[in-house]
Amino acid sequence: MGIIILFEEIIKLFSWQIILALSVSTSLGIIIGALPGLTATMGIALLTGLTYKLPSSLAIPVLMGIYVGAIYGGSISAVLINIPGTGASAATALDGFPLAQRGEALTALTVTRVASMIGTVFGLICLISFAPPISLIAEKSFASPEFFLLAIFGIVICGSLTSSDKPIKGWIAGMMGIMISFVGIEEIHGYQRFVFNNPDLIGGIAFIPAMIGVFGIPQIISTLRGGSAKFAVVKVGNEKIKGKVFSIIKQNWRNILRSGLLGVGIGSVPGVGEDIASWMAYDRAKKASKKPEEFGKGSYEGLIASETGNNSCIGGSIIPLLTLAVPGSAPAAVLLGALYLHGIRPGPMLNFEFPRFIYEMTAILVWAAVALFIFGLLLSTVMVKVLKVKPAILMPIVGALCVIGSYAIGVNRFDVYVMTIFGILGYFLVEMGYPPAPLILGAILGPLADSNLRRTLLSSDGSLMPFFTRPISLIFVILITVSILSQFPFWKKIWSRKKTVEV
Repeated sequence: MGIIILFEEIIKLFSWQIILALSVSTSLGIIIGALPGLTATMGIALLTGLTYKLPSSLAIPVLMGIYVGAIYGGSISAVLINIPGTGASAATALDGFPLAQRGEALTALTVTRVASMIGTVFGLICLISFAPPISLIAEKSFASPEFFLLAIFGIVICGSLTSSDKPIKGWIAGMMGIMISFVGIEEIHGYQRFVFNNPDLIGGIAFIPAMIGVFGIPQIISTLRGGSAKFAVVKVGNEKIKGKVFSIIKQNWRNILRSGLLGVGIGSVPGVGEDIASWMAYDRAKKASKKPEEFGKGSYEGLIASETGNNSCIGGSIIPLLTLAVPGSAPAAVLLGALYLHGIRPGPMLNFEFPRFIYEMTAILVWAAVALFIFGLLLSTVMVKVLKVKPAILMPIVGALCVIGSYAIGVNRFDVYVMTIFGILGYFLVEMGYPPAPLILGAILGPLADSNLRRTLLSSDGSLMPFFTRPISLIFVILITVSILSQFPFWKKIWSRKKTVEV
């Protein structure tokens, strides 16, 4: 039954408007991903503002095209100039650039394109296989206590995994996001909170301008501070790739399967994302390889593992996003905000409110994979010239797009102020080692946590027992407690001693 619905959605999307939108957005995503300093997260945030007036049936394919294209696009600059366009392609550069230096740039780019497409397809297969049953289980089992603890769990996990040094910094960022979400009219009684007699704050902080600021402005400043990139020389030869790419892919089918599974699994964990999926897949490929000494010197095994892992992670990260409203990566967090903006509420009630939406998202990924395969190589040669644009020219253009994207949502100057303030806040947070993803996730999930906590307390006369007497709620309490305690040095020492004794 599910396969039939999926085919119906695939055929339904086969219209010239959607195919054109996916083709253009995937191509734009490839360009965004290939340009050092721009990221998939930033691309989705910018386009969310610019596509606000479009119907959701067109806006969501555009955003998914950006997402898929940007994750792949980083491999182009990684192979050609040894500078990963995105963090997800950092492992790709280890083997991609040595291959380009010895005259196999076209082969390497074709292999990354095929691996990326396979990874995307693998992710969408897992999405259509696991998302519907998870959504049905959540719909029947979740009430206010579970919704509250789910929001807290997502923020705790995201904070733990995205902080570069201390997890508490990620948790603080997440709590800041929750506090930001309190601004405006609260949901239950309609009371105004923290508006300070400012009519622009009655509706709350617009999280799309906030996202554009937090992810865009720090990236612009850090890229300009870093100066111009030094471009390396790539040998250009007459490569005969016909049959060669197929042979490479055929020899690596186990590597592809393993990397795809790793990518989906890592993507399903809230807050981890494509960067870690890429490195994990690369690491496992090296350990399983018969020629590990070739890794880092031009190994197609490493190249395939990295690109399959980061692209399959897209489907994996959408699974918790759609079923539990907890994104699996930073780009997915921005996508979650975009879905809310277009009137779609992911979570346990998604199957009830939008019965076919999971299949629609999977169908969009199918067409995005096709667009990626077609336009990936077409843009590779063009990007060699585009990549040489100096950051001093490129970044002011990106800054202008940040302003336009923020203003376009409500045609309101106040949203530009919000973007600017959050951009400055995001810059200082990044400089101090506080990850921005938990901040935005907290702002998105804050209303969910706030309203469901209060509903639980109202229905139980202020008692906290519902959090401990309901099975799924208790599981979340245990998971949150373990996630927090496991990050403290005391428990890490005990765990390491236990492992030593067992060995």
